[in-house]
Amino acid sequence: MRFPDAPEPWVDLSTGINPHAYPQLDLPRDIFTRLPEPLRSTELCRVAARNYHAPSPANVVAAPGTQILLPRVMSLVKPGRALVLAPTYAEHIRAAAIAGHRSNYVGTFEALFDADLAVVVNPNNPDGRIVERAKLRELAYHMQSKGGLLVVDEAFMDVGPQEASLASEVEACRAIVLRSFGKFFGLAGIRLGFALAPQDLAQRLDDELGPWAVSGPAMEIGIAALSDEVWQNKMRRRLSEEVGQLDRILGRAGLSPIGGTSLFRFVETQFAKAIFDALGRAGILVRGFQDLPSALRFGLPASMGDLRRLDLALQKIATRRDSGVAAE
Repeated sequence: MRFPDAPEPWVDLSTGINPHAYPQLDLPRDIFTRLPEPLRSTELCRVAARNYHAPSPANVVAAPGTQILLPRVMSLVKPGRALVLAPTYAEHIRAAAIAGHRSNYVGTFEALFDADLAVVVNPNNPDGRIVERAKLRELAYHMQSKGGLLVVDEAFMDVGPQEASLASEVEACRAIVLRSFGKFFGLAGIRLGFALAPQDLAQRLDDELGPWAVSGPAMEIGIAALSDEVWQNKMRRRLSEEVGQLDRILGRAGLSPIGGTSLFRFVETQFAKAIFDALGRAGILVRGFQDLPSALRFGLPASMGDLRRLDLALQKIATRRDSGVAAE
């Protein structure tokens, strides 16, 4: 264990998952003892299409998390050159390689036009970068013209600018949009995600997944949460308020965020490693990056107690730094 003497309980700020989960449902026992009903799968795709603004339920594929969809989506085009807009989540490169593509990162959006398979995370993880819908649309049509494919991972679009989402145009653009359920609803453990795709590609993905890909409990929770617009709107307002509190705490410690979403904040500092280690010794886990040594990502604290604990730890680190004492 890296920080064996850290005080408990740990404050885990290393993820971008909503710490305020959708409330637990009282599910009937037979949901756990029988196979999922096809009609409930149809209903899940219907409410997902409405919630994500997909053209129709036939454009929606439900899966046990977007992770399992990645290599299947990457296999929808023949192996070629896969380019992923960086910095971002590492799994896209891995999935493209599994599908037989020659995979590389690129640092500019324009470089994606040379790809056979182009991948954009929007809003981006870890820095919250947003690519405008018009630019994505242009790239999608370019990829379509040469038999390629654009994949847009919108895992954090529930808390992103809806005008940037390409979900409503997947049929016309022949692009794939991935949507994660667990992050915004705070239920990563139930494993539920969606691919929004042209109908023929959606059918291919659905055929590959086979029957009963999504569990009965996950279906019922997904249907309830995706239909609950009141909870969603209240949660977006709550997250916006709480991330403002996080911003103020980070700012007081000289770590003003330069990006992120209302589920996480991205900062850059020459003291990133020292801060990561000092917070770890204080029982607070944040996200560091091997390829971005000057960057840190702070998830949203679950409570005022966790927020105060982070504030005290950061103030102690800042005091030691300002006095010229290395963080220990």
